[in-house]
Amino acid sequence: MAERLTSLQQLDFKPRGKVQPSPAEWRDQFIYQLLIDRFDDNKEHPPYDAKNAKHGRDEKKSGCFQGGKIKGITRRLDYIKNLGCTTIWISPPFKNRQECQDACHGYGIQDFLAIDPRFGSTEDLRELVDEAHKRGMFIVLDIVIQHTGNNWSYPGDKGNPFKEDGQYPFGAWRGRDNRQIPPDKTKDLGPDDGVWPVELQNPDFYKRRGEIRNLLDCGDDERINGDFFVFKDLDLKNPAVLDIIIKCYKFWISAVDCDGFRIDTVTNTEPEATAIFCNAIREYARSIGKHNFLIYGEIVGSDDLLQKYIGGNIPVPGEGKRFPMFSAVLDFPLYFVLEEVIKGFRNPEELRNRAEKFRWFYRDYSEVGQYFITFVDNHDQIARPYKRFGYGVDDPRQAVLAIGYLLTSMGIPCIYYGTEQGFDGGGKSDQCIRETMFGGTWGGHDTTGVQFFNPEHPIYQGIARIAKVRAAEAALKYGREYFRQISGNGKDFGYPIDGNCTLAYSRVLDIHSIVVALNLQAADRNDWILLDPNLNPAGKKLKNLLGDQTLTIEQTPAGPAVKIPLKPREMMILKPV
Repeated sequence: MAERLTSLQQLDFKPRGKVQPSPAEWRDQFIYQLLIDRFDDNKEHPPYDAKNAKHGRDEKKSGCFQGGKIKGITRRLDYIKNLGCTTIWISPPFKNRQECQDACHGYGIQDFLAIDPRFGSTEDLRELVDEAHKRGMFIVLDIVIQHTGNNWSYPGDKGNPFKEDGQYPFGAWRGRDNRQIPPDKTKDLGPDDGVWPVELQNPDFYKRRGEIRNLLDCGDDERINGDFFVFKDLDLKNPAVLDIIIKCYKFWISAVDCDGFRIDTVTNTEPEATAIFCNAIREYARSIGKHNFLIYGEIVGSDDLLQKYIGGNIPVPGEGKRFPMFSAVLDFPLYFVLEEVIKGFRNPEELRNRAEKFRWFYRDYSEVGQYFITFVDNHDQIARPYKRFGYGVDDPRQAVLAIGYLLTSMGIPCIYYGTEQGFDGGGKSDQCIRETMFGGTWGGHDTTGVQFFNPEHPIYQGIARIAKVRAAEAALKYGREYFRQISGNGKDFGYPIDGNCTLAYSRVLDIHSIVVALNLQAADRNDWILLDPNLNPAGKKLKNLLGDQTLTIEQTPAGPAVKIPLKPREMMILKPV
């Protein structure tokens, strides 16, 4: 068994072996997001059978650890790769409090230098990364930099609301089973007590201003300096504290050769500290041969906010803030509208208007896609609490259209585990969108004891077909994006004004153009799509890369256009031949 690491003094930042270079371009990737505890427990379970499955999962156990293992991810690498995914974003694997049975998400870290034994070991994580690299895949770790778990208490072990001025006194270190250990007894802390590494066992390294009272409605001071629920906020303005966190995560890059970090709750963290952290990690990664280490942030907000963190951002005039430069951010503005557009409930002009703004904001419009991790489902579901895209959907083709849009529009596409198996969520808490893919007591579709790794599922198959096309077509990954006008009669063209439409757009890279068309209706459509006369003149033929149709561009009064016969909720990807 490897030596337990308790102090930064024990760390060696020399890589353990040959380093896997970063991808040259992250837009080449298709990300698969999963929660370790909810993905696979490395045991055998019967496959899901809708007719014979055992239903009636135990809601009292929804938040409890279900038994997912890092080794379970390793044995499912081919399942993920065959879907078309090339990068896996895993939830924080680090050790949480062992007496806590509802920390299955991993965001309440107790030991920054250890893997949670409920998930496996450092060796298991190394094996996962190695096996992924052998398959040409990459691993991104979800990390937390601004808070620790509930590793100490305020006096009286009670919750304290955010304090507008000053600090609360430090109470005691929290031992396993909630024993209270005085701050002057840190020498008595065992592996499951307090916080580790030992350098974090300083009460003055925490802000101690109490819990944020309303996460959705609070000022900058409270949002950045308050405790995130019961998790204790670190004083990252203290250089000594920030140095500890930087060294902990540099260690994990050296130890397991991971390829990127996703940083949680960025807007609850000091921008200056986050900037220093990102720069330090990026420089370390470059020093060992990872020249394009991916660092992306969770920033829930509008494009105006996101643009402060990406694309050569500059300090905001008058604010005096140094915003970090992320490789990318999670594309929440798209998430907030895409579901309803795909389902026909919202005007697709919102997508077009956003694309038009991008053309003016970014100097090189074709580069916009590198800055956004696009998605329709995740483990929080902020826009539609506790429901996945598939909630209330009885047609699997809609989910294929949603992921198909991500795979053919600008951005780095990301799919949340279970979406490819039709998981729908729906319930009273976020645990309802964190179903298990294996047996357990909290399986998908209200089941227990069955697994959902079915490569024949129509959603899985549909996504895999589109992902294969994307992988082969540079324009779908790096091209500019232009939404196209449509017509029912081949004469009167215009952009769609409601969701009952053919949604069409082009991806253009140099002289290469690919046309994408999605029928958002549950009925046949035969719309004309107006094309660029320079790239797609009349007479040119277009082949559907998802089928065997070849269509001819014709001259209409408005210009060259192609008539596309689409079956209900069908998608075509058309390339000149």
